[in-house]
Amino acid sequence: MVRRLLTTVLTAQGIDVVGEASDGDEVVPAVAERRPDVVLMDLHMRRTGGLEAIRELRRLPGPPAVIALTSFGTDETVVAALDAGAQGFLSKDDDPEHIARHVRDVAAGAGALDHASAGAVIRHLSGSRRLDTRRTDARRELAALTPREQEIASYLPHGLSNREIGRQLYLSESTVKAHLGRAMAKLGVGSREQLAVLVDRAGATAPRAGG
Repeated sequence: MVRRLLTTVLTAQGIDVVGEASDGDEVVPAVAERRPDVVLMDLHMRRTGGLEAIRELRRLPGPPAVIALTSFGTDETVVAALDAGAQGFLSKDDDPEHIARHVRDVAAGAGALDHASAGAVIRHLSGSRRLDTRRTDARRELAALTPREQEIASYLPHGLSNREIGRQLYLSESTVKAHLGRAMAKLGVGSREQLAVLVDRAGATAPRAGG
């Protein structure tokens, strides 16, 4: 019913609807045969989901632009669709003429995001920037430590004791304790746990050791 409505509206707007697919596994063959400029992709299909179908389309030579469509879009869904290769993200609840306008925009090389989707992207990018800032700050703080202090501290996020860290680095337990004490004093942190959080935030955790 949704496809029929969209076809009627798009055709009335002077857009040629050259084909339809009822599920994701039909998309690539239909596109290869019909060569559309733009694909409106439902993200929620039974056999092959829209995200996988978008990825498959992106592997084609000269793939069409894709606008993802869904009835309910979380921030994660919007970002996942754009990461998969979609040029736009719209709700099925959008006015059909609004969708038609975005089809023209995408065919002309522009993107297509409704207000809710644009907000999701902004929130995602803002969160990424905050994470990058925290990581940069943490790395700057850890740079005050000596290479040996950084190496020893890198084992803390794994929850290892001083003895276990010493076993990994062939150091005595007292030597590990002394290095960690100096590291915490330099950084102004009051516990191993706080230092472990800082190391983890900086992405400086040692590889997980076995044995």
